[in-house]
Amino acid sequence: MRPIVEYQNYHAYLRDYYEERKRTSAFSWREFAKIAGFVSPSYLKMVSESKTNLSKTTMGRVAKVMGLVGYEVTYFEAMVQFGNAKTDDVRKTFLEQMQSIAFEHKVRVVDKDAFEYYDSWKNPVIRELAPMMQGAVPSEIAKACTQDVSATEVRKSLQFLERAGFLKLVEDNVYEQTEKSVEGSKEGLPLAIRSMHRQMGYLAVDALDRFTANERNITGITMGVDHEAYERIVRELDECRKKITAIAEGCCDIKQVYRLNLQLFPLSKEVL
Repeated sequence: MRPIVEYQNYHAYLRDYYEERKRTSAFSWREFAKIAGFVSPSYLKMVSESKTNLSKTTMGRVAKVMGLVGYEVTYFEAMVQFGNAKTDDVRKTFLEQMQSIAFEHKVRVVDKDAFEYYDSWKNPVIRELAPMMQGAVPSEIAKACTQDVSATEVRKSLQFLERAGFLKLVEDNVYEQTEKSVEGSKEGLPLAIRSMHRQMGYLAVDALDRFTANERNITGITMGVDHEAYERIVRELDECRKKITAIAEGCCDIKQVYRLNLQLFPLSKEVL
């Protein structure tokens, strides 16, 4: 599903959200409405079809049920009020608010043309480090990495990030990010993203011995589940990731680059 900031019609966003949930689980309009606290089981379906509207008192409940957090909630509520506005002046006010949020929290969705981005763990790390270390030369950025990387590798990564539009060179050795976040397209880059996850998994194992317990947080649970519980856990992990991303995007004085791996995988075959 596209990031919320790419929508201007909340009816369409609600419809796409439902279709995405329905595709991966036994989700229904009745369940959606019940969780959101609506008496009518078809109310949200009617909203998605533009047959009725959300109100100021209900839009927050719907945003919460959809797992929206941080700026996403603000954007969704502005989008509802933009869609419901009766005058051009009011519509303009909320449209400007939406555009401001979208610009500030723009997410780059990486497609097959930027496959190289996921080719090495160095690219996303340097994309975060370079704007943080304004004026730093490649050798200084290399020394700031916890893993071994050469100044030549940093230079090549910076050249790629600038060429592909992930970083913008403002002046000599001063970079800024073109988007707040980067997400991989599930359709276009499955092999590249798997490669990145594999590399980051190795780095996570290395972090067990490289860093003290107060510098890293590694926990796990071994549990038995059925398919329905698995789907619920996946949704919770997705919402958790979104909340953590919102927290990180709210940072004003970034000092360090961290990696968070969310891993859920089978340790047994299915017992029939």
